[in-house]
Amino acid sequence: MRLSSLLIPSLTFAGAAGLSLVVAGFAATAVEDNTEIVVRRTLDQGGFSWAEVVADGLRVELSGEAPTEARRFAAISSIGAVVDASRIIDQMEVTPSEGIAPPRFSTEILRNDAGISIIGLIPTASDHAELLNTLGKIKGRPPIADFVETADYPLPPDWADSMAYALKALALLPRTKISVEAGQVRITAIADSPQAKTKLEAELNRMAPPTVHVALDIAAPRPVISPFTLRYVLTPDGGRFDACSAESTESRDRILQAAQAAGLRVKGDCTIGLGVPSANWSRAVEVGLSALAELGQGSITYSNGDVTLVADEGTNPTLFDRVVGELENALPQVFVLHAVLPEPETQASDSAPEFSATLSPEGQVQLRGRLSDDAQRRTVDSYARARFGSDAVYLATRNVPDLPGVWPIRVLAALDALAQLERGAVTVTPDLVTVRGMSHIENASAEVARMLSDKLGEAEEYELDLVYEAPPEPEDQLMAPALCEAELAAIQRADKIAFEPGSATVAADSARVIDKIAKLLGQCGEIPLEVQGHTDSQGREEMNQNLSQARAQSVLNALRARRLLTGSFIARGYGETNPIASNETEEGREANRRIEFRLIVSEADMAGDDEAEGAAPAETPSDAGDADIDQSTGESADESDGDAAPLHDDFDDETTETPEETDGQ
Repeated sequence: MRLSSLLIPSLTFAGAAGLSLVVAGFAATAVEDNTEIVVRRTLDQGGFSWAEVVADGLRVELSGEAPTEARRFAAISSIGAVVDASRIIDQMEVTPSEGIAPPRFSTEILRNDAGISIIGLIPTASDHAELLNTLGKIKGRPPIADFVETADYPLPPDWADSMAYALKALALLPRTKISVEAGQVRITAIADSPQAKTKLEAELNRMAPPTVHVALDIAAPRPVISPFTLRYVLTPDGGRFDACSAESTESRDRILQAAQAAGLRVKGDCTIGLGVPSANWSRAVEVGLSALAELGQGSITYSNGDVTLVADEGTNPTLFDRVVGELENALPQVFVLHAVLPEPETQASDSAPEFSATLSPEGQVQLRGRLSDDAQRRTVDSYARARFGSDAVYLATRNVPDLPGVWPIRVLAALDALAQLERGAVTVTPDLVTVRGMSHIENASAEVARMLSDKLGEAEEYELDLVYEAPPEPEDQLMAPALCEAELAAIQRADKIAFEPGSATVAADSARVIDKIAKLLGQCGEIPLEVQGHTDSQGREEMNQNLSQARAQSVLNALRARRLLTGSFIARGYGETNPIASNETEEGREANRRIEFRLIVSEADMAGDDEAEGAAPAETPSDAGDADIDQSTGESADESDGDAAPLHDDFDDETTETPEETDGQ
């Protein structure tokens, strides 16, 4: 009995303990499962699908490979919102980085009258000092604001070509912004005129290497149009513009829309320019075109504020009077209307006085018809010879008295119009001037119409029948002299001219360099060029002078041997007088031993450049020691500040970067 009384409590306590363990196990498992579910849901919502979760009691163990350290920290932070941070065990790893990517190299170069600014990041291997040295040799030696940083990474593909092209373009453009990236150059610039814009675009596209994509945005000021002219002709076949001027794109669009309503069947365009006589120009043109359309046929001409409406012969007089009256009232102030209703012809056409001139494709001009007297005949003959050439004019006119008083003015205006054509003919009668022919100028009709309106007056009638033909491509278009000079320097930067040690003999390895130079000079024509020889300061001054002269002459002889026309070239030695580097180091002496090609400019050009530069010291070959060195040549010294090239503002000292490989003397 006693045993059972002891056993029962013991068994009771043992059972309770076992039951507690079972319950505790289930409770712990439930807590862990619930924690894992909550943490897993939080990670999934945050986009941390790469993280793994294991709950061990109250602890939460995180594992997995985070793509970045930031993502690992973000995962821990997101879990901290649902689990106490002290319970989180971080066992996550971070994916090793693949190395830092090279930066994006780019530069912005701005040039204006104040100087040159350059900002950006360039590779260290591209030679920052050399870049500034090249910029400093641009004509006029503009001040340079340098904000360029360098990074020690390999040169990106096509970076060198892009930067070299950008520097050439910068030398041609006095007002520009150039953005440079590897394989891409964007140029924004201002040209002096539309013609200069076209020329610059052609030159810049021609200069571009095949590895560089070039984007051009060159603006030009709007032309001044005087007189501000518009002429519209309406025939049974439709309408056409002989000339069209507008002050803005909005005005142009309004005019073209009105012309389409008045029978325009071909694509029209208007020259946008300055000089509009009234802010209501487009409104005046709209009502005029509407009036012409109501007449059915005829022409309307605007010359500044003068408006001439010419109806077709046979137009109903009642209709004509009504349309003219409405137009006079509709025209804005400033505009004055002159309306013409031609009278039906009552005489034979051959009874009216007539003058004609024809221009052949070869440039020969024949003048026929009627003039008033010998004085008028001599005047017309002299004027024609002045416009077309003394040997190109054949005069076969006859004197007839009692011609209209304005006859000489009409004849001379017709000759002016003929001079705008490549071939054609003009006919002058008392009532009409007719111009027919072909021109290589796209807007020749507008130019001729503007000129005739100015010379004949607003009340006179004329007809134009001009066609445009593209000019033939030149067989051999020469390169601009300034560009030739820059290209010569570029060749020598890539591979310099070397000589045998201590002699003036061109090294055999440099024959291919001479070949490249000769090929380039063949594209430049007979430009005035000086072949300059320079040495370091080793040895006696007189010996260096003689050696530099002999080496320059050797290069000139090598060019002659390649059948190059060198009549405008001279060879000149400068000895040691114009160093571009220190003679205290071997590298500096190597740089000073060089051959340069410099354009020769007139003394007037040099004086002009000196005025522009003020009293700034110049360390160019022409400014240091030329007077003493050049006495034997009788030629004007080379001026390193530029030349009278069609495209101006090139490098001053482009070739001083091409040291000649010699023995040190």
